[in-house]
Amino acid sequence: MTTIDVVIPVYNEEHILAQSIAALRQFLKENVPQSWRIVIADNGSSDKTWEIAQALAREHPDVTTLHLDEKGRGRALRHAWLESSADIVSYMDVDLSTDLEAFPKLIQAIEEGYDVAIGSRHLPGSSVRRSFTREFSSRSYNFLIKAMLLAKLSDVQCGFKALSSEAAWKLVPLIRDQEWFFDTELLILAHKKGCRVKEIAVAWVEDPDSRVAIPRTALQDIKGLLRMRFRPPP
Repeated sequence: MTTIDVVIPVYNEEHILAQSIAALRQFLKENVPQSWRIVIADNGSSDKTWEIAQALAREHPDVTTLHLDEKGRGRALRHAWLESSADIVSYMDVDLSTDLEAFPKLIQAIEEGYDVAIGSRHLPGSSVRRSFTREFSSRSYNFLIKAMLLAKLSDVQCGFKALSSEAAWKLVPLIRDQEWFFDTELLILAHKKGCRVKEIAVAWVEDPDSRVAIPRTALQDIKGLLRMRFRPPP
């Protein structure tokens, strides 16, 4: 049977972690027949997130934890995916902004032979509720990727992705970024490596408590794109 790791990177999420894990466990039990486990990857939280994660792992055998002292979503994913023995590795944001109904489609795509499967908020059939600022910045960013790198990807930033274990081992060690640009770099490398990428339309609702600092993240993303544009193919 196919095994799946569902990684949830967290940073100071004490207010929502237990509720989100409960909702995710219920969904996976009812909709994902493969063998799965949830990995809570805490990256440098300073509140009670780590204590809550440990308590959830003690209570539920299908939940495990990973703790890193340094902050960085990319860093958390790197460790969780490369330490995994699952056939498929995946991740989603802890706020569950992306409707979980699309998750089985990610897994199906990998089982059908795709190397990477990603949720997209910009495909026909997707449903998105978010502020004008977030919508404009997302579409502008994806336009830059297409213009600068010729990568035909509609939405690189959606926190809803799955990879085969082989793809993870091939791509993740090449990624330099340890923070928010991790997702973009992963997909650009996948494109350059000739990996098969499946995009799946998702329903997505903006979290008003999002920890993403848009101006700072946008600057880091532009720097990352320039680096990738002039970086020799791996």
